[in-house]
Amino acid sequence: MYKLVMDGRDTMNENVRQEELLVAYLSIWNNRKVSDGGGREVLPELIRRELLDENAHPRARKPVLEKFYLSIKRVMESSLSEEMKNAIVMAYITELERL
Repeated sequence: MYKLVMDGRDTMNENVRQEELLVAYLSIWNNRKVSDGGGREVLPELIRRELLDENAHPRARKPVLEKFYLSIKRVMESSLSEEMKNAIVMAYITELERL
């Protein structure tokens, strides 16, 4: 249909948006820290690790769909704005589809 033409301003807005999503994501999860400054790929990597349950001991890991359900439930029960909740849920769906 239409092709979105991105210029420097769009990229800047996307970076700000990614940082806002990262801050919102980190506000939901306890003990999640980012030490590399929060680049564009940090949030997808954190979500991927959460879905694969890489923060748990291998014998205690849950299946991906169970982690997806629990993560989405936690996001939806949070005090974030509806827009932020929807954006984080979409990020989870995107990462789940990549697995």
